Amino acid sequence: MDQRIKNVVILGGGTAGWMSAAYLAKALQQTVNVTILEAPSIPRIGVGEATVPNLQRVVFDFLGIPEDEWMRECNAAFKTAVKFVNWRTPGAGQATPRLFEGRPDQFFHPFGLLPSEEEIPLSHYWASKRINGETDEPFDYSCYREPAMMDALRSPKHLDGTPATYYAWHFDAALVADYLRRHATGKLGVVHIQDEMTEVVQDARGYVMALKTKGGRTLAADLFVDCSGFRSLLMNKAMQEPFIDMKDHLPNDSAVASAVPHDDATHGVEPFTSSIAMPGGWTWKIPMLGRFGSGYVFSSQFTKRDEATRDFCALWGLDPETAPLNQVKFRVGRNRRAWVKNVVGIGLSTNFLEPLESTGIYFTYAALYQLAKHFPDRTFDKRLIDRFNHQMETTFDDTRDFIQAHFYFAPRNDTPYWAANKELKLSDSFLAKLEMYKAGIPVNPPLTDEGGYYGNFEAEFNNFWTNGSYYCIFTGMNVLPERALPALTHKPEAIKKAEAHFERIREQQDELVASLPSNYEFLRRLHGLD
Repeated sequence: MDQRIKNVVILGGGTAGWMSAAYLAKALQQTVNVTILEAPSIPRIGVGEATVPNLQRVVFDFLGIPEDEWMRECNAAFKTAVKFVNWRTPGAGQATPRLFEGRPDQFFHPFGLLPSEEEIPLSHYWASKRINGETDEPFDYSCYREPAMMDALRSPKHLDGTPATYYAWHFDAALVADYLRRHATGKLGVVHIQDEMTEVVQDARGYVMALKTKGGRTLAADLFVDCSGFRSLLMNKAMQEPFIDMKDHLPNDSAVASAVPHDDATHGVEPFTSSIAMPGGWTWKIPMLGRFGSGYVFSSQFTKRDEATRDFCALWGLDPETAPLNQVKFRVGRNRRAWVKNVVGIGLSTNFLEPLESTGIYFTYAALYQLAKHFPDRTFDKRLIDRFNHQMETTFDDTRDFIQAHFYFAPRNDTPYWAANKELKLSDSFLAKLEMYKAGIPVNPPLTDEGGYYGNFEAEFNNFWTNGSYYCIFTGMNVLPERALPALTHKPEAIKKAEAHFERIREQQDELVASLPSNYEFLRRLHGLD
C-alpha cells in the first residue's frame, strides 16, 4: 500500500503560514499538494520584526530567493546586534543610554564570531585580563570588531554589496508574508484558499481527517500544520494538547506597540535592534527606512496597560490619544508537544517567547527544518515524532533560559517588577551553565565558520547560544566569572597569541568605520531611493 503523504493543509497565513507553505513545497520537491487555508484578516500596523543571521541561508537561499530581491519587497534593513540600553541603571526608560560608573549604560550582543586560541574562546582570555586587573575595556568592544561601526551607524555591507561582517535583518512582517505568498503560489504550486474554518473532522483515533469552512468547503489531508497563532485552533483546541505556561520563568505577558516616524537624513539609520529597559519591562526599537517599529513589553502583574501606554508614548513623544497603537496580550511558554498524531504546530500556535533576542521567526524555520528532516508517511512513525518533539523542546527551553538570564542578572531592582525577576525559577540546565561560567569553564565549544554557527544549521540548532552570547549578557550586566580558567596559566604562548587577536580587533574596528558606508546611504541605494 502506498503510504506516502500526498496532501498537506496549513491552517493560518501570516509569516509562519506562508513560510511553512513555501518551505514544505520546496523541501518536498512539489511531490505533495500543499494548501493553505487563511481567514481574511484585518490589516495590522507594521511594528517591525527582527531576526537572527541564518535566515537567508536556511530559508531564502533554500527557496532560491536572492537577499536583495526580498529585502526590496519588504522594506528590510540590517541588524548587526542587539543593543541593550539602561538595563543596569534605575529609573524611567530613556532612548539614549545614561551614564553608569563613568560609562554609558549600554552593551551590545553582536552577531560576530569570537576568535579562539587553542580551542579556548577569546572571551576567556578577556576574563583572565579583567579579573587580574589588566584591562577595563568592556567585553563587547574588546572581543568583537562590530561595536565601533555600529556606534558610527555604518552598514554591514560595502556599497558593492560585499558583506563586511555578520548581520541579520529588520523588516515589516506583513510584507514578508505577502512576498512569500506570491512566491509560494506563483512558483511552488501552493493552493491559497481564503475562508474561515468552522469545524475539525477527526476519526476515532483522534487524527484530523479534514477541515470544514464557512464557505462550504471540506479540505481533506494526510498532515495538518497549525499556524493559527495564539488561538492554536488545531493543537490546543482540536488535539487538546496542554500548553505549559512559563510565567514562573518569564512574567511578561503584554505589549503596546506602534510604528514611529523617523528623520533618517538627520539622525541616520541604526544597524541594530535596541532593547531599552523600562520601569516595568523593556521596549524594542527596530529601525527601517523612514520609521522604526517599537513596542513596550511588560507584565500585567506589575504594570497597568494605561500606565505602560503612557510611558511608551512618553519615550517617543507620541500622543496616546492619536498614535496608532497595537495592544497585545500574549502567553509565554510552549505546548507539551509540538507534533501530535498528524498535526504539527508551527509558530505561535505551539510556542512563544518575548522577542528580546528575536527568536520568533527562528522558531518557525527551525521547526520547518526539522519537520522536513523527519517528514513522515501515513503510518506516522512515533520515533520520528518523538525526535522532532525532543528537538523543539530542547531548543525552546534553552532559549528561554538565555532570555531569562537578561532579567535575572540585570543589576537594577528599583521597582517591584525588577525585584521580582530576581526571584524567578531557574532551570537545572541553566544553573549548570551558570556554575560553569562562574568557574571560568567554556559553556559550549567555540563555533567557527567551518561547521559552526554560520556554516552548519544542525550544529547551531543543537547549540544555539554560544560562549559569546552568554558572555555578552553576563558581562554586560556586570556579572564576571569568579575566577579565570586555570588552564590559561599553563598557556603563555596562547596568551601572547590572544593579545594579537585583541590588537587585530582594534585595527579591524578602525578599518570598518573608515571603509563602510553609512547604513542610511546603503539602504537608500538598495531600495532605489538614490
